[in-house]
Amino acid sequence: MKKTISVVVPCFNESEVIDFTVKELLSVTASMSDYQFELIFINDGSADDTEAKLLNFSKQHDNIRTLSFSRNFGHQQAVSAGIDASRGDAVVLIDADLQDPPQVIGQMIEKWQQGFDVVYGTRINRQGESTFKRASAKAFYKVLNRLSEIPIPLDTGDFRLMDRQVVDQLKAMPEKARFIRGMVSWIGFNQTYVEYERSPRFAGESKYPLRKMIRFALDGILSFSVKPLKISILMGFISSGVAFLMLMYSVYVRLATDEWVSGWTSLLDSILFMGGVQLIAIGILGEYVARIYNESKHRPLYILKKGLDGEHSESRQQETE
Repeated sequence: MKKTISVVVPCFNESEVIDFTVKELLSVTASMSDYQFELIFINDGSADDTEAKLLNFSKQHDNIRTLSFSRNFGHQQAVSAGIDASRGDAVVLIDADLQDPPQVIGQMIEKWQQGFDVVYGTRINRQGESTFKRASAKAFYKVLNRLSEIPIPLDTGDFRLMDRQVVDQLKAMPEKARFIRGMVSWIGFNQTYVEYERSPRFAGESKYPLRKMIRFALDGILSFSVKPLKISILMGFISSGVAFLMLMYSVYVRLATDEWVSGWTSLLDSILFMGGVQLIAIGILGEYVARIYNESKHRPLYILKKGLDGEHSESRQQETE
């Protein structure tokens, strides 16, 4: 009996590229006749006609399924919905913009057949991306690996293949602030990589502007490390030490000389320094508390529209009429 591979494709306002994406995925998967494929497209609250196009493809092809959110919940939630709905012996995650070439899926499957449980794509070249984005991405992964207790591969995104046992473990992790590439690294099992060149977007615009990239980076760091809290403690000790030294200097000048430390500049600098350290520490603590608060509400990770493909989803979502 043929093994089934589920291909999960999150989509948000991808009307310009989705026709080509579907055709490309159908062509690539059809060339691998030793396996059965199901293509799961998740419409993440698109404002264009992405949903209508996906539903049309679902009617035309038995192996295409469409899930549609009630609103935009975010890329990581869309990926999670596809994972929840998947039925395959392995699951492949790939974005709809075709920057990650579908042809690499065949290489991932070969590694999977060799006994690897996770096969992730490592970018050896990132075409079509600005120098700032490449540099900031590289810096982010270096900082993340410095802070995280779990090593996360450099130059990797969510483009990967995961064995069913990894998928089942991933589905059992209920956190709201999701950083899937880090979660998969945390799960462990036998992991390897394939290298590829990342292409420019086929059409459309990036769905990750700077603001979202910063939010995503914070999710990655704060979800996999408590070191920022330890850093804030260290900053507190350093600021206290500096303040103590300044006090000792003031006492020395007053007792050992005829001069007195005067002027508002040093006092203002001290207040600003201490206040800045305190605000940074409070901000770091607040980010962790906010995550605890969001987790405690137990809201669904996403909500699917009823009547599309909602019957295949599981308990981490709700349906609307």
